[in-house]
Amino acid sequence: MKTTIFQETQKFNQLWIRIPLLCLMAMFIWGLYKQLVLGEPWGSRPATNGGLLLGTSIMAGVTILFLTARLKTEIDETGIYYKFFPFHFKKHRIDWALVEKAFVREYSPLGEFGGWGIRFGFGSGKAFNVSGNMGLQLHLKNGKRVLIGTQKPDEIAMILEQLKSKIIPS
Repeated sequence: MKTTIFQETQKFNQLWIRIPLLCLMAMFIWGLYKQLVLGEPWGSRPATNGGLLLGTSIMAGVTILFLTARLKTEIDETGIYYKFFPFHFKKHRIDWALVEKAFVREYSPLGEFGGWGIRFGFGSGKAFNVSGNMGLQLHLKNGKRVLIGTQKPDEIAMILEQLKSKIIPS
């Protein structure tokens, strides 16, 4: 029976993401109300009612995506598990047997991966991150690299040190 020795769930909690999204959503809702309920065109070059409904629906989808997105990471004696909801509906597993090296490192989300989310960096591999600049870097035996962002770098480093003698190659 496996025992989870590390667990972390992260969300996009940054105000610089949430405030603009919510403001834009409010603006679209106001435009819908003004144009569809009050019958007044919204703006100097108003969109059609269908176009406004489509734009509002897209904005609502983006807002819901950011407000519900979560990166969940778990570590146990068998491997690392991650799930980036709503993009992953089940956990992805990386067995320790597939890992050549594992360590915590500082990285540049914009410089190395072009931002946050599920990202692909040139020469840096794949990243799963929602905020910050610290992550669990995995070098796999097949040559691939995976970085999983964390807000608990010290805790992961301590766990890796504990597992190093048993499971993880140095």
